[in-house]
Amino acid sequence: MGNVTTLFLKIAVLFLGIPVLALCIFLVPELANLSVTLLPEFTVIKYFVFTVFDASAIPFYFALYQAFKLLRYIDKNKAFSDLSVKALKKIKYCAITISILHLLVLPLFYIFAEVDDAPGVILAGLVVPFASMVISVFAAVLQKLLKEAIDIKSENDLTV
Repeated sequence: MGNVTTLFLKIAVLFLGIPVLALCIFLVPELANLSVTLLPEFTVIKYFVFTVFDASAIPFYFALYQAFKLLRYIDKNKAFSDLSVKALKKIKYCAITISILHLLVLPLFYIFAEVDDAPGVILAGLVVPFASMVISVFAAVLQKLLKEAIDIKSENDLTV
């Protein structure tokens, strides 16, 4: 039963990468062109948008890889090991990196909101940084709990 659950989660992790790839291929160029039309005096903004959004995909895919590794550790009954703690630590840092990169682009969302007179655009721009920070905090809590469980397990192994 455990392998079926982790298999489902592994498939889910693989499918999480598809929408982000589609966004990087189709939406990011549109956003870059829109930013140039809104700010024609700053033509370099197009490359800034490309760089930030596509660069944030790198830690995202690295975090997906770490999640996949974590599921493999669970399959191999190595969930309570330092390898799992390291994977969670890397996921935490990836989430922080994604949040910082998307906060750099937040002023563009403000400009889009001013031009379209739609203040909801700013809230839409806050979704990714906020979600990334929630994931980061969750990974940090899991990392701490797992580290404490490993320490307790090693103490129990020494007393027996």
